[in-house]
Amino acid sequence: MSFFEKIEEPLMSVGEKLNNNKILQILRDSFMLAFPLTIFGSITLIIANFPFLSDLIGAEAAVTLNALLGPASTATMSIATVFLCIGIGYYFSKDKGCDPIFGGAIALAAFILVTPMEVLHVTEEGTELIISNVLDINRLGAKGMFVGMIGSFLAAALYCWTTKKNWTIKMPDSVPPAVSKSFTALIPACLTLTVFLVIRIAFEFTPWTNIHDFIYEVVQAPLTSLGSTLGATLVAIFAVQLLWFCGLHGQIIVNSVLDPIWNALTLENLTAFQAGTEIPNIVTKQFIEIFTVGIGGSGMTLAAVLILAFICKHKQLRQVGRLALPAGCFNVNEPVIYGLPVVLNPTIVIPWIVAPIINVCIVYFAMASGLVPFTTGVTVPWTTPIFLSGMLATNSIMGGVIQLVELTVVFVCWLPFLKSMDKQLLKDYPEETQSA
Repeated sequence: MSFFEKIEEPLMSVGEKLNNNKILQILRDSFMLAFPLTIFGSITLIIANFPFLSDLIGAEAAVTLNALLGPASTATMSIATVFLCIGIGYYFSKDKGCDPIFGGAIALAAFILVTPMEVLHVTEEGTELIISNVLDINRLGAKGMFVGMIGSFLAAALYCWTTKKNWTIKMPDSVPPAVSKSFTALIPACLTLTVFLVIRIAFEFTPWTNIHDFIYEVVQAPLTSLGSTLGATLVAIFAVQLLWFCGLHGQIIVNSVLDPIWNALTLENLTAFQAGTEIPNIVTKQFIEIFTVGIGGSGMTLAAVLILAFICKHKQLRQVGRLALPAGCFNVNEPVIYGLPVVLNPTIVIPWIVAPIINVCIVYFAMASGLVPFTTGVTVPWTTPIFLSGMLATNSIMGGVIQLVELTVVFVCWLPFLKSMDKQLLKDYPEETQSA
């Protein structure tokens, strides 16, 4: 029995459990809730910070354009935790058979309730103005993400638990549905928010003074620090490739676990980019998507598809390559994963696993050395073609150049294995040889 046969069954068992886990499914769907909003914010941010914009339209016009478009990214990308709270409350309540709209609203209210308010001291014309009860927008983004996740699950669970206990006010059938639902949610909402008010008050007597700083210091900072390392990233990439090899959607399974960490790192980069300060993190959600998935899909198979389509001589391989090429240009590679196939194919398991690991190391060290800028936190759709996606994600042409280097590495890794497969097929089925 081979090594992969030994680990196939336990790996598939673990993968299926993670894929079917309700909490991870809710978390994945909640992150996707913000996707169209962050895309809009990203487009405006890219336009406002387009390379050489000052040279094209002038420095003063560039500053004006940035000021005009700035609120778009602030209202979408900078408050991503708000959308996450709504999504968790909505999908959790829906899964438990409770009214999802109220679940989302209560989860958001609970998060805001435990979020500390700032007091601003503003000096205007020699007079000091004190402005209280101001929300720091950073608390609604990267810094508050873990509080939002934990708090929203707790709030939705309390809301659904009290609702299932029938601690509700029931109105006559003649009452309009909207009014009736509001009264039904009244007691569960009050009880849930009371719990969060008690949590807020209790933390005011701790050294942290609020739950945000406690969670950030004790939970979020250590996790994001670990998740941003090269070692942790390589383990994640290896798991993605191995799960795909066994027939499971590795990207969904691994992302559902690590997305909270990668998204928090992404928002930290975005905050720094918007502020014009040094961008802190190499590994982010965009690093994973643009410099792994963005080279033809999971496994970076665009180069493999090009080899199949234009170098291999066997008819079957050429057909797979040419059918998979249009989708591969937009990073959709299921046609080659199941058409070659990649799944449970020992012939190509080495390049399938090794090529992405080599490339992640190349990009990581290229960024660490300053050859390639860090990702800015701007959301670039994973279907964006190679070179363009790298350039948009880093706000530099070097982001696209390093993707072309990755493509070359994958080409070199895959070529001998696909040529070997091609020769074997030509030997076994010579009648299906196809000339160029």
